[in-house]
Amino acid sequence: MTAQLNPCGDVAVLVPAAGAGIRLGPGAPKALRPLAGEPLLVHAVRRIAAAPSVHTIVVAAPVADVPAVRDLLAPVAPVTVVPGGAQRQDSVAAALAAVPAGPGIVLVHDAARALVPAELVESVAAAVRSGHDAVIPVLPVVDTVKEVSADEVVRGTVDRSVLRAVQTPQGFRRAVLAAAHAAAVDPLTDDAGLVEKQGVPVVCVPGSEYAMKITRPFDLALAEHLLTVRA
Repeated sequence: MTAQLNPCGDVAVLVPAAGAGIRLGPGAPKALRPLAGEPLLVHAVRRIAAAPSVHTIVVAAPVADVPAVRDLLAPVAPVTVVPGGAQRQDSVAAALAAVPAGPGIVLVHDAARALVPAELVESVAAAVRSGHDAVIPVLPVVDTVKEVSADEVVRGTVDRSVLRAVQTPQGFRRAVLAAAHAAAVDPLTDDAGLVEKQGVPVVCVPGSEYAMKITRPFDLALAEHLLTVRA
């Protein structure tokens, strides 16, 4: 059953999905790798579409796969699919340009975080709606972190109490994200990083263990287990 987005919603979600995903092993682009019989991208879009305030979803797909991705997502939700770029930043910019007039809040979400809860989408959007220009979901760093030299000698132990692991979706006022991309010089893999370079404060909200990033074969196996547990 195709999900219906909210025509009165104030949130657009951009999903850059043109990456190769080399660390996941050889095969299709990462967003199109199967998880429990469906591509990661399908799982991600389905969960985003379940968030009540989402008005628009724009996916930036590999150029050669745009028609196939449109067909793939048509039964899931009404999604705009555009050609992605060589870098993630290019894909986000292309997706942002395709957002229609209306939504004032823009979230950027990695397709590799395929199990993102709709509640996290809403939490990030609500924080932007409350007045913050930029919002990221984070988790505390639980491992001990060491600073090491180029030859792998420990230089010291980092205070993990001030560290956070960053997830997506990252949320922004639309004008803030647009300005950050317009001013970008060096490519970054993190949209909050672009905004930080403009001097805009970035606020943290609690993330979710389910918003884990599927990067390696082990992550894929863990995600399949989590799907089984949730079912």
